[in-house]
Parts: sequence; structure tokens; C-alpha cells
Amino acid sequence: MEILETILDINPNYSIIGLLAVFFTLEQVSGTPFSFKKRGNHLFQNILFQIVLIVLNLFFVAIQVYCIEWLNTKEIGLLYLVALPFWTKLFLSVVLYDFTTYWIHRASHKIPWLWRLHRVHHSDTTMDSSTTFRFHPLELILIYQTGNIVTAGIFGTDVTSMALYYFIIYIFFFLEHSNLNYPKWLNSTFGLIFVMPDHHRVHHHQEQFYTDSNFADIFIIWDRIFGTFKLLSVEEMKYGLKEFEPEEKQTFLYLMKSPFIDSKKNSI
Repeated sequence: MEILETILDINPNYSIIGLLAVFFTLEQVSGTPFSFKKRGNHLFQNILFQIVLIVLNLFFVAIQVYCIEWLNTKEIGLLYLVALPFWTKLFLSVVLYDFTTYWIHRASHKIPWLWRLHRVHHSDTTMDSSTTFRFHPLELILIYQTGNIVTAGIFGTDVTSMALYYFIIYIFFFLEHSNLNYPKWLNSTFGLIFVMPDHHRVHHHQEQFYTDSNFADIFIIWDRIFGTFKLLSVEEMKYGLKEFEPEEKQTFLYLMKSPFIDSKKNSI
């Protein structure tokens, strides 16, 4: 319990800054599978998304927490139907948050108005650790935070498990998006259950056949179970979306307004 409290007492923003510092530094000093230029400007453009999200979350996170705590007070959700040890419920809650996110993510690729928000993340043609931040703030707040409340309403998950889920998921996000060489054996060992970098790289492939796969964030078993798992060698990867290839469409300001320009999938 003390370990959990120590982890959750860490300011999430400090954790994110620390992870970025580690992974971005590794990308500059080690061998990488892809050679990208202008990393400083790329980092700056992506960090702007995180700054906007932090500011907006000063208000919206409070609403999310209030709603989940209200549901917990009323003991609404399936987990309240059985008596479970604390750690069992905590583990199941993290798994259930990831399960819900898998389906939200999958829907974001199929429903046009969700896709025009989500494609901001897929727009990055030179993916690296800072791509972790390249999400349209409206997607994270309106879609995923609402999804967390729905998860709590259906399953009875709480704020503590949600905080742990986000602590874990940011570690996975940096692992998955970083432009680093990872050993192949990860795919055939940990990759049987967890999302590995090579799995998520497939998800960022420019070809829609591969983009519409590997939707999971932590547990790749969702993709394996529901038939959305694909694997491709790193050498065959080409990141981003074709309509975002022009350099002027890689800026923070353009990407922020891009969901409102055209709702047609794969078109700007």
C-alpha cells in the first residue's frame, strides 16, 4: 500500500517530464531505426499540445474525478456486486480501463467525427517520444475522460485505479512512440500479453490497412482476442498520414484547427 501511495503522490506532470527527458535523450545519443531531422522544432510543436491539455485539465479533471467519486459513493458498477481484495480490485480496474480505451480507440478509427480528432495523433510523419503529446486536447477531454466516467459507471472502477492506470499508460506511451531500437525478442515474450513498440509502430503505419490495427495501449491481448492484431517489420514502416506530409501541416496551430477543416477520413 505504501508503494502505491508513493507512486500516486508523484505529480503526473513531473513523471511525464522525467519520462520525456529520459527517452528524448536516448533518441539523441543512441542508434535509432529512423533518421529524422529538426528534432528540436518537432519537440516544441508537440509539447504545445501538452501545455494546452494541462491548462484545460485544471478544470476538466475535477469534473471527471467528481463524477467517478459520485458513482463510487452510490456503489454503481459490476465490481460492487462481489467482495474483492483491494489488490485484486485494483488490478481488475486497471485492466478494465484499458479494455474500455481499446474500444474507444477502435471507434475513433471508424466514426468520422471521432477520427478527425484522433487523426491529429496519427499525423506525425516523424514519430518519436514527443509524439506521446500529439493528441488534440478535445479528444482526450471529451472522448477519453468521458470514457473513464462510463467505465466507472459500468464496472465500478475508482479514481485510485484510474490514477495508477495513467501512471502505467504513460510509461507504455513513451516506450511505444520512441524512435529507439528495441530487441526483437520482446515481441515473442512480453508481446504476447503487453503492447510492445513494434506493435504500436504498425498502428502508426501510413497505410490504412495497418493503421486500423493494434488499438490496445497496455494489453495487446485485446487485439489478439478481437482480431485486430497485425505485425510488420520495422524496415517496412512509413509513419503518418499522406495528407499531412507537407511541412506546413505539421505545425501545432494547423493541427489544432485541422479537425474542423474537413470531416472526411484521410482528407484535409
